[in-house]
Amino acid sequence: MVENKKTDSRLILLVTLLTGWGIFTVGTTSFPLSLKNYGSPWVYLFHQILMLGIASGLALVFFKLPIESLKKWGPFLFLLNLLLVILVFLPKIGVSIGGARRWIGFGNFVIQPSEFLKLSFILYLAAWLSERMKTKKETKSKVLLIPFLTILGVLIIVLILQPDMSTLGIIFLTGALMYFTASTPWWHTLLVVGGGIGGAFFLIKIAPYRLARFLVFLKPELDPLGIGYQLRQSFIAIGSGKILGIGNGFSLGLSRQKFGFLPHPISDSIFAIIGEELGFIGAVGLIFLFLLFAWCGLKIAKRASKNYQKLLALGITLWIVFQAFFNIGGMIGLLPLAGIPLPFFSYGGSHLIAEMIGVGILLNISKTSYKL
Repeated sequence: MVENKKTDSRLILLVTLLTGWGIFTVGTTSFPLSLKNYGSPWVYLFHQILMLGIASGLALVFFKLPIESLKKWGPFLFLLNLLLVILVFLPKIGVSIGGARRWIGFGNFVIQPSEFLKLSFILYLAAWLSERMKTKKETKSKVLLIPFLTILGVLIIVLILQPDMSTLGIIFLTGALMYFTASTPWWHTLLVVGGGIGGAFFLIKIAPYRLARFLVFLKPELDPLGIGYQLRQSFIAIGSGKILGIGNGFSLGLSRQKFGFLPHPISDSIFAIIGEELGFIGAVGLIFLFLLFAWCGLKIAKRASKNYQKLLALGITLWIVFQAFFNIGGMIGLLPLAGIPLPFFSYGGSHLIAEMIGVGILLNISKTSYKL
C-alpha cells in the first residue's frame, strides 16, 4: 500500500462548478424579490456570495485539521449542536417562521442549528461506531443497538417538536446506512429501518398538515390553490422548460415563475427555476453532477485507511446526496415536499456553511487515504 498525499482535484472542480452555478442562479432568480424587499436587485446575491466566502474559509480550516482531532472533538461538537437545537424553543432566542421554530436569532444574525446537526451527528456517529466495530458479536446489541436507538430517539423528539421532518429523515437514513456498514448484525438494520418506516407513517397520520401534504403528493390536483400550489407551480415551471429551456437554449435568467408565481424560488424551489430556464438538459445535467459527487465521495470512503475515515466520508457523502435528491424529488413529485434546501444552490448561509465544511473534511480524508 502506498500513501496518497494528493487531494482529490476532481471533487474540488466539481464543488467549484456546483457553487458557481448556485451563485449565478441565486443572482438571476433573486433580483425581483430583492428589489421588492430592499429596493436593490443585488442584496440576496451579495449575501450569498458573503456566505460562500465564509463557508469556503471554514472548509479550508477543516481541510487542514488533523483527522484524529475531528474524531476527538466530534462528540463535543454534537452535544454543543444539540444544545443549540434546543435553544430554538426559548423565547427571545428562538425564531419562528411559518409556524416552525428552527432558527436562533441574535439581532440581524440568524442561524439554523439543525443544518449543522446533520454534520455534527455524522462526526459523532463515525467516531462512536469506529470504536465499537470490534465488539464481540454476542454483545453488539447491548453496546451498539440500544445506545444507537437512544441517540436517534433524542433527535426524533427534538426535531419533531420544531417540527423539522426533512432534517430528521436525512439524519435517520444517513445514520442507518452508516450503522449498517459498521459490521453490525443484519437484523439490527432490519429493525432500525422497519421502525423508521412505521414511525414515519405514524407521524404522518397524527399530524393533519403532514397527512394533507402526503395526500397532495399522491394526488396533486386535490388542493391546487392550497397545499398543492407549490407543487403545481413547480410542475408548470419545469414543464415550461421542455428540452432546452423556455428560450430554447438562450434562457438563463428568463424564468417567469420567479416573479411571484412559484413560492420560495431562491431557496426550496430553485431546482424548478433551473428546469424552467435550462430545460430537461439542464435539470439532468445538475442531477448528473450530484451523482458525480456521490461517486467521488464513495471512492474517498473506499480508499480511506481507517474505519473512522471510511464512516465519516460515507456519512458526509450520503447526507449531501440525500439532501439533493430529497429536494429534487419533491420538486418533480417523486417525493413529498419537505422544505429542504438544494445543496450548494439554495439561498441561505447555514446549510451552505455546513455543506462546505463537509466538503473540506472529505478533501482532508482524500489526502490521507491509501491506494494500491
